[in-house]
Amino acid sequence: MKRVKKLTIGTWIVIFGAWYLTTKFGIIESVLVPSPYEVGVAFIEILVDGYNGISLIAHLGISFKRLLIASFFAVVTAIPLGLLSGYYDKIRAVVDSVIQFYRPLPPLAYYTLLILWFGIDDLSKITLLFLAAFAPIYIACISAVTKINEDYILSAESLGADQRSVFFHVVLPACMPEIFTGLRTAVGVAYTTLVAAEMVAATSGVGWMVIDASKYLKSDVMFVGIIIMGITGILIDGGLRFLEKKLVFWKGRV
Repeated sequence: MKRVKKLTIGTWIVIFGAWYLTTKFGIIESVLVPSPYEVGVAFIEILVDGYNGISLIAHLGISFKRLLIASFFAVVTAIPLGLLSGYYDKIRAVVDSVIQFYRPLPPLAYYTLLILWFGIDDLSKITLLFLAAFAPIYIACISAVTKINEDYILSAESLGADQRSVFFHVVLPACMPEIFTGLRTAVGVAYTTLVAAEMVAATSGVGWMVIDASKYLKSDVMFVGIIIMGITGILIDGGLRFLEKKLVFWKGRV
């Protein structure tokens, strides 16, 4: 484990070293790739003065509000629907084709429709993030149900368990590890979609900050936004893995 951590740290030292040397010797213009020092200065300025009159904390809060609301509704709808679709063929026949139709569509392809239907406020953005997060969770749930060892279900039924008991005491616990994998994927997809959601008719959010900075070739601000999104994404995924470890303590033991 220590060797793995050393490799990870060493990888990032090499990346930052290459970044520093590339900008130090002017191999790439600073407009395209700003130096670590320029990015650090830009971060401090945004941290102190904000961006476009809005503090960095407010930008993060607005983006996370959109992400968390969308992820919450994706979880409470996709998990039961995905489990039921995997468990009952008739439900899957009704729902699956619709989700498989929209899943490969690029978010921007239907985002303008969402704006027309729901307006330019947060509702259209949250809906876009919800659709992005819904499909990975739904697919993970179906996959988890189909992989359940049938002996578990037969054993429960032989002991007198009805379908409801089998679903909540056998199917759901067996699916939880893969559900968390789908949840982690869904949050990552929704986070990447956040930039698209904040591209149109937005004046705040980390994604909007990156897009707005690109219009004025503020590459240092763009790097700040990208780095912040990367770090916060790692923290979110780490939080989900921590929850998985605490809630799905039987993972790998059955």
